[in-house]
Amino acid sequence: MKTLEDFKEGQVLLIDKPLEWTSFQVVNKLRWHIRKTFNIKKIKVGHAGTLDPLATGLLVLCTGKMTKQIDTFQAQIKEYTGTIVLGSTTPSYDLETDINETFPTNHLTNELIKNTTKQFVGNIEQYPPVFSAIKKDGKRLYEFARAGKEVDIKPRSISISEFEVTNIDGLNVEFRVVCSKGTYIRSLANDFGKALSCGGHLSVLRRTKIGDFDVKNALTIEDFIASLG
Repeated sequence: MKTLEDFKEGQVLLIDKPLEWTSFQVVNKLRWHIRKTFNIKKIKVGHAGTLDPLATGLLVLCTGKMTKQIDTFQAQIKEYTGTIVLGSTTPSYDLETDINETFPTNHLTNELIKNTTKQFVGNIEQYPPVFSAIKKDGKRLYEFARAGKEVDIKPRSISISEFEVTNIDGLNVEFRVVCSKGTYIRSLANDFGKALSCGGHLSVLRRTKIGDFDVKNALTIEDFIASLG
């Protein structure tokens, strides 16, 4: 069982983030329970890389002095698995918003779908989703998007080292991606649909690895709370 001194000196906590929780909510929940357990007013807790509420999987949290390592962990290579739905798009590129357009898909073949992944492997330019927390002129992009305002977004240079299709079930394409910091898998889903001339959006996303950290070794929020005793 960890002591207060352990948390102050610094811990790296691997948490399997549940669906519909924000990364911030997970940090707040764990910080509150650590404070309550040890009857203290303050403890530093931060996370190394945001996961969208509709994504699940690996969230790396740091406590105490280990919060200084957050930038190092954030910069590491990440692995995701998920599902792209072809034939339709949404403004947020995922299920946060409703489908706004549908497209014909009769030209699609499994071979075409698998071969198209090659266009995205390597160093590429990617436009972040307009529904994202990136700041422009002091405001989050999603604030402009929700207000229905057009905003000029600059592309970013990212790197994708692996993009493989693991299963195709009708219009649902399951995949695995290994990518650099700053990659938006929602944007990849949207761009993949464009490349296939049929549109696409993300329906499932799970982060499985950050550097050497693996979600297989992560605790649920409940398990972590129970471990505090």
